[in-house]
Amino acid sequence: MDALPDPTDALSAVPVAGSRRSTPVVGHLKFFFGPMDCGKSTLALQIDHNNSRQGRRGLLLVRHDRSGKPQISSRIGITREAAEISDDDLRQMVRAEWAEGRRVDYLIVDEAQFLSPDQVEQLAELADDVQVDVYCFGLATDFRGEMFPGSQRLFELADELKAIQVEVLCWCGVPGRFNARVRAGRVIRAGDTVLVADTATDTEQHRSGTESNDVTDATETTVRYQVLCRRHFRLGDLGPDVAQSGQLRLA
Repeated sequence: MDALPDPTDALSAVPVAGSRRSTPVVGHLKFFFGPMDCGKSTLALQIDHNNSRQGRRGLLLVRHDRSGKPQISSRIGITREAAEISDDDLRQMVRAEWAEGRRVDYLIVDEAQFLSPDQVEQLAELADDVQVDVYCFGLATDFRGEMFPGSQRLFELADELKAIQVEVLCWCGVPGRFNARVRAGRVIRAGDTVLVADTATDTEQHRSGTESNDVTDATETTVRYQVLCRRHFRLGDLGPDVAQSGQLRLA
């Protein structure tokens, strides 16, 4: 007489032979996006912290951090050193870690909007072929309201797209999602796509000058960014008091 099956087998955490083929081990490519000041870099550092606490080893990458340094910096004052990306092949950066005997379980990529489409495809290859989890953080659109090429490719390839839920408000109180480029109190509609600048108010920039000429020069030439709702972005309306409506200063 055949023995009855052990009912505890159904509780086993180890899959039966052959079943693993149906659930292959793969890495994931995730893109966390939102306007300025929504906490992208803070979340990037939190995810790195959570992963590292579980014994995983990650590689932190950044391109054009607001601080101008090779680091991931949050406006609330948290920073971590990171490897600066230029036109590097990101697969080679991971292989260089392997060559030094260091494993790479995950990648944290901040300011991912500045990646090239080819670099995004390299990240997808790392997730698919060598099971590296990739967490990207960045803006979706530039100062014209158009998609960054890197962000567009992430929207096309990422396994998960996550809009960061920390709400950033326009000066009118409506949720804002457009990153207006501002100079001398006016919204700029043309120029280079990549221009890393402060988000200080015009008044704060005035105070940085020590003489009247310095103040005038700073007012006319310094570029900052301000988050606006769609309506006020279209109108170029920075609010009734431009000096009071800027975003947080850089950490």
